[in-house]
Amino acid sequence: ALAAFMYPHTITSVLSSSSGRVIKRNAVLLPAYTFLLGLIALLGYMAITAGVKPPTPNSTVPGLFQAIFPPWFSGFSFAAIAIAALVPAAIMSIAAANIYTRNIYREYLNPQATPLQEANTAKLASLIVKFGALAFVLFFPLKYAINLQLLGGIWILQTFPSLVFGLWKRRFHHGALLLGWAGGMSLGTWMAVDLKLKSTVFPVTIAGTTYPVFAGLWALLLNLVLAQVFTVIFDAIGMARGSDQTQANDYEEAEA
Repeated sequence: ALAAFMYPHTITSVLSSSSGRVIKRNAVLLPAYTFLLGLIALLGYMAITAGVKPPTPNSTVPGLFQAIFPPWFSGFSFAAIAIAALVPAAIMSIAAANIYTRNIYREYLNPQATPLQEANTAKLASLIVKFGALAFVLFFPLKYAINLQLLGGIWILQTFPSLVFGLWKRRFHHGALLLGWAGGMSLGTWMAVDLKLKSTVFPVTIAGTTYPVFAGLWALLLNLVLAQVFTVIFDAIGMARGSDQTQANDYEEAEA
């Protein structure tokens, strides 16, 4: 749940929302969406009961549809699966294109870019991302995609302190937040690799008791500790903090 709103494609929708009320409503409904994902997982047990023996885990649900539905409805279901995959892929590619256009192209390559140039660049970048993702699926082993998915949950969680605490409060020094992120990324990645990327639940023994916890949370704990410790150190040595670029009118809608 902490990581869900940190993904770039989610941040894009958050920043383009019509009001804070919309964001709050979606956040309240998020657990219901997660519950539905659990119901989808039950299809795996249904496949076992139906005697389906798929060659790969990804073939479980299609194999179940073929086993219990007539051919015409199986085809309809396969089309639904394809569409369900394309929708989030489209959103993610658009988010990636926007990030590239605003933070790399306009910032470093063409600072004087017109809105039309930005739009065309974003469209081209989105298309490249789509074809890149397709090439990854077709030409790389499936295990790479699974490994990146496992690591993605750990990695994206480490942006939480910088994005949330860095924007909401000025308690933490910006340099300390960066060091905390680096520490969390390093620990989380090491834990996942130590588990041979077969799981993200890392057992840690404390005072004779073993606690199996999501590696991303162990990494987040280190992230926050480093951010707090280095904030104290940097403030003590007088290291300057970054200037706040926001103005009062940036919050008028939120205040209303």
